Amino acid sequence: MVTGGRRLASFLALITSAAVAAGGCGGMGRPDAAAGSVAARSAATPVATPASPSAPPVTPTPSPSPTALGPGEGTVTVLTFRGYAEYGGTQPAYNWVTPFERATGCRVNLRFPAADDQMDKMLAGTAYDVVSAPPEVGGRLVAERKVVPITTSLVPNYDEIPEWLRAQRSVTAGGQVYGVPYLWGWYATLYDSGRTRPPAGSALYEAPGPVALRDSPMTIADAALALRRLRPKLGIDDPYQLTPAQLDAAIALLGAGRGTARTPGSDGGRIYWKEPVQAMQALAGGTAEAARTLPYHLDILRKAGHGGWKAVPDAPATGWADSWMISTRAAAPNCAYRWIDWSISAEAQQQASVWNLLAPANPGACDLSGKGAERSGQARRERDICAAYRVGDESFTKKVAFAVLPGSDCEGADGECTDYAEWAARWRALVE
Repeated sequence: MVTGGRRLASFLALITSAAVAAGGCGGMGRPDAAAGSVAARSAATPVATPASPSAPPVTPTPSPSPTALGPGEGTVTVLTFRGYAEYGGTQPAYNWVTPFERATGCRVNLRFPAADDQMDKMLAGTAYDVVSAPPEVGGRLVAERKVVPITTSLVPNYDEIPEWLRAQRSVTAGGQVYGVPYLWGWYATLYDSGRTRPPAGSALYEAPGPVALRDSPMTIADAALALRRLRPKLGIDDPYQLTPAQLDAAIALLGAGRGTARTPGSDGGRIYWKEPVQAMQALAGGTAEAARTLPYHLDILRKAGHGGWKAVPDAPATGWADSWMISTRAAAPNCAYRWIDWSISAEAQQQASVWNLLAPANPGACDLSGKGAERSGQARRERDICAAYRVGDESFTKKVAFAVLPGSDCEGADGECTDYAEWAARWRALVE
């Protein structure tokens, strides 16, 4: 799942000119946000080459979760998306790795997938201690017993995360916690009010005008969520647990009004974006009339002078949380626990949230202030981000359908559901 913002300075320059840059802030995150820091620390933070698809599968037996932390092991290998761990090499104000190293003595060895959709290849062929996993990846790691249950008492900042987020199905299984939420978000429906009406209900998918959608199998859940209201007889309860008939209906809706895939505008087609910057280029450049994208992008568009863009109020929303998980083969579990706790502190969360334009798992980041944060503009930007994602508004978040790995067992419910592999195959057939 695409889960983040992508380095704001470069992003703003791409979608508009100096007017946009004036509204810019520190960073945008994945995938190229850490380029500067990697160059500065290349010896310590090599970017691993994704494993060959022929690499043998790893089938470890989970090791016992610790009951107390021991001394740090010296180095912790963190497998994550670019921008999710910053050394300050791109912008000095965004650095939550170096202070961690100084405070704990655990040197961070970063590993990045070349692209978000290559995380699976990295997991198959890379030794790591801790990984930031989106729901569809984390669910598989738990099912395959490649990550261990987390002893939350060893993560002091864990209690700062709201209970609704800690209890997400993507990080819990069998009464145990397997993931600690790090950054999260949800998808809004934006439209150009000067060119089209609010695309309510199924209109986003049926409209002939150019529409930007995420290039991800998980977009099927967005269509399923719309169908839950439009066609109640389909019996869709959970948009991530679909029967074959429900999946067929969701795919049919996604294909309605579709022109030439990946061809913006000319044929009234669909623009399938992998990186949010691609969606924003389409919105700011006028090649899309509507889009399913991140709510904070509306604020960016307005600051860039594109005031005609609006959000559809009360549109059904899907969301996700990226979470830290610890490998069953972790060579540095003590440092891994320390890294997780550090990364969800209010201070680190504020930097990570602003850099990636995503909501912090720790809402304390929203109100954190200080000379450094105020001087760099982080505190102000974080307040804007928290407002856009409605952090703290549990009456809203309880309505969001947060992602979980689609499974054929319907999560224990009666009936037969379609799994993620089938979703991926149907999605490829739709967009290619």
